[in-house]
Amino acid sequence: MHQILTAALGSFLASLGFGVLFNIRQKSKLFVAGLIGGVGGFVYELLLVLHASDLAANFMAAIVFTVFAEISARKMKTPVTSFIVCALIPLVPGGTMYDMMIEIITNDPYEALVLFLKTLTVAGVLALGILIVETITSLYYRLKRKWRRG
Repeated sequence: MHQILTAALGSFLASLGFGVLFNIRQKSKLFVAGLIGGVGGFVYELLLVLHASDLAANFMAAIVFTVFAEISARKMKTPVTSFIVCALIPLVPGGTMYDMMIEIITNDPYEALVLFLKTLTVAGVLALGILIVETITSLYYRLKRKWRRG
């Protein structure tokens, strides 16, 4: 449990830091951006502790933080991308990209290719999770507007 909470706190702080970097001005929005990132980190680490694969953990974390970002953005009347980008940063496989570059420098193309494909699949899974939630949300609100019109 300590590992999960540490990861969630780290994700919260990283998202908060990127919120400052991306110039989110209001403190309430900045805190919410950090909180959404913390939720994403919590879900990711929880699923890893429950022995889910890295791809499944990233996918579910992307879905969860995107749902929270959509809800928060509508409540706070702010663009959803400001929350999504801040929450996404801690999950991006930067360490794997770094290891891939080390393998390229040490002239091990096979291991570099393996790490490249791992990085690409994790990034794709994160994008897919965000895309699914965004599409469902967009479809929901489009149908809701049509229903109100008659």
